[in-house]
Amino acid sequence: MDTVEILYDTYLRSRKVTTDSRGVEPGCIFFALKGERFDGGAFVEQALAGGAALCVTSWREYEGRERCLVVPDVAEALRTLAVRHRASLGISVLGITGTNGKTTTKELVRAVLSRRYRTSATRGNLNNHLGVPLTLLSIPADAEVAIVEMGANHPGEIADLCRVASPGFGLITNVGRAHLEGFGSFEGVVATKTELYRHLAHGGTAFVCADNSLLVDEAAKCAPGMTVVTYGSSTASQVRGSHVADVPFMRFYFEVADCVYTVQSRLLGGYNFQNCMAAVCVGLRFGVDPFDIKEAIEAYEPSNQRSQLKATGRNRLYLDCYNANPSSMEAAVASFAAQEWPRKAAVIGGMHELGADERAEHMRLVDMLAGCGLERCLLVGPEFDGLALPAGMTRCADTAEAAAVLRREPIEGALVLVKGSNTNRLWTLEELL
Repeated sequence: MDTVEILYDTYLRSRKVTTDSRGVEPGCIFFALKGERFDGGAFVEQALAGGAALCVTSWREYEGRERCLVVPDVAEALRTLAVRHRASLGISVLGITGTNGKTTTKELVRAVLSRRYRTSATRGNLNNHLGVPLTLLSIPADAEVAIVEMGANHPGEIADLCRVASPGFGLITNVGRAHLEGFGSFEGVVATKTELYRHLAHGGTAFVCADNSLLVDEAAKCAPGMTVVTYGSSTASQVRGSHVADVPFMRFYFEVADCVYTVQSRLLGGYNFQNCMAAVCVGLRFGVDPFDIKEAIEAYEPSNQRSQLKATGRNRLYLDCYNANPSSMEAAVASFAAQEWPRKAAVIGGMHELGADERAEHMRLVDMLAGCGLERCLLVGPEFDGLALPAGMTRCADTAEAAAVLRREPIEGALVLVKGSNTNRLWTLEELL
């Protein structure tokens, strides 16, 4: 029996895999990955003691050891198992990528499709070269539809993830200026994200926002091999809707035949209109009843500091601090500026991986914030060093310094935008706001 079949035979007995020795369960496969700061090979004995049915490692000293499989590349072995398992799945797989909104759109689509199908989806943001294989291997045996989120920070990554997940359906939320250091340019971002369309050009279906001319043009390049289903506010949309208001949560409607369905979401920001319409479009294509779609979106509550509104003893927090790049910053700041509130403040984290564009993008961000009528604004991170700041803006080296400032000079009675990436750890300031 070759390596792939040994792996798959073992996997089918429990359908459990882990890359963390602390998560080992009896009968699972432990993949001893090697990272920059750790080497899973050092935890093989622990995994064996925990009841792992098989430990996959590159450490040669385990050659011939019972319940151990020595391979040249553990990550590649994980990928190979995922590809083998994907080939056996007779279900619809939807791949979702984009610069912003991937996870929110994934969760909205999951909520909608779950009204009719047993639906599996990426947990959290396991969307990279390790997360996608783990997602595929976590799909329950009785699943009817799977949603696979795909992230990328360098050229060719989406194409590679498509080779693993082999989606028959695809959705690109948008394309913006993010990870420019890895992609080299905005054109590099476009080329990489639209690798999903090129994968689908061999007979798949793409859900395309008709309001996004770039995506419409890129999708057209893959026709007629790829079926295109459009959504948005444009009259050219096959599934049409309109953003109505933010009060403070986003409200919109969508049309099906001669009926109009009004949806009061629990999401902040008009930028979530397209995420919701994407879920509507996918749901209709998969035969979910329009009223069930409406109810599913209305019941969805955001989590993980994404588009959340929280009331504290001091303020109301507009939390969007899981991911940050120039396009998501612009959308969040614009949405926040449109909120009617007597007093406003902001805590903003620096944006990462922008390469040569870093200074210009942060200067642009400062200019946008200056137009929001903020009483106070804390700018957190070294990315703001050396920039000329308007009155009311305070530069903080890191989150710890921002916490010290908030303890000395609390913000009270305000609507506070908290926007940054997860690595900024701005969510740790919530108790001080």
